[in-house]
Amino acid sequence: MNPAARYVLQRIGQAAVVLLIAFTGAFLLLQALPGDAIMIKFENPELGLSPAQIAEVRERFGVDTALPVQFAHTLLGFLGGDFGYSIQTGTPVRQLLAEALPNTLILGGLALLLAAALAAGIAFASSVPRFGWIRDALRALPPLIVSIPTFWLGIMLIQLVSFQLGWVKVINPGPIEALILPVITLALPLSAPLAQILIRSIDDVAAAPFIAVVRAKGASPTWILSRNIAKNAMLPTLTMAGIILGDLIGGAVLTETVFARPGIGRIAEQSVSFQDTPVLLAVVVLTTTAFVTVNLVVDLLYPVFDPRLASRLKTGVHA
Repeated sequence: MNPAARYVLQRIGQAAVVLLIAFTGAFLLLQALPGDAIMIKFENPELGLSPAQIAEVRERFGVDTALPVQFAHTLLGFLGGDFGYSIQTGTPVRQLLAEALPNTLILGGLALLLAAALAAGIAFASSVPRFGWIRDALRALPPLIVSIPTFWLGIMLIQLVSFQLGWVKVINPGPIEALILPVITLALPLSAPLAQILIRSIDDVAAAPFIAVVRAKGASPTWILSRNIAKNAMLPTLTMAGIILGDLIGGAVLTETVFARPGIGRIAEQSVSFQDTPVLLAVVVLTTTAFVTVNLVVDLLYPVFDPRLASRLKTGVHA
């Protein structure tokens, strides 16, 4: 088999194994939760359901069957795109996710773009040899930003930018205006680790022998930074971009809660409150799939940015 094709298949196989393990772990943990979501929902005396009717509901949701049978049924359903029904609302989980996902994708996508732009701006500006005090200030900025809790940042932005300065409305805002503060809230903490890794990578590449050769040929610092250092410094940052997707997902939950935005985060928060395990399992699997997919794409892009790995794949040598 072609080494490149083998590399792709190996990465896809590893991603599939990770998804199966994540699904199994989430399923078992949710089954082990104390309490019973169906009893919480349907044993309310105000509903007036008889024990026989409650038993019928339990049978319909399949919660009284053996655990291996539940696992197999749920797994086959997920593979076929059937995520079951919400215990709290009775709505198909797939419908709930389909309605909420676009809002979260827009928020997360814009936040990731802004975070990447901020990280690149901080890293490259802090690498310019002029104005040493500005460089020092910029290099101290990422550790400060990364220590700020997302929920606190969101609340502070609402208080300052919206209530005090009146620049952005958070009560009945327009569709674009409603995204400004949530995107900033989510992007700032994400930009910090990216900037830290990129600054460190730029420093490492700048100290490499081939940069000294380019510098000796008379190339300007700006030319060296943009043409020689930037591409080589992107590899660790690319890896970090895949890793911080977990922070992006967690930050989206907090951000959507703080700003009362509809999305996957709000669904997850409400499902935790009601122990709506079918919805929680679907959210966990969905977010894990997104995380694994992004990291798979990063792995597949590595040969494009790293000539050494590309050469190993061509010659059949494993990385």
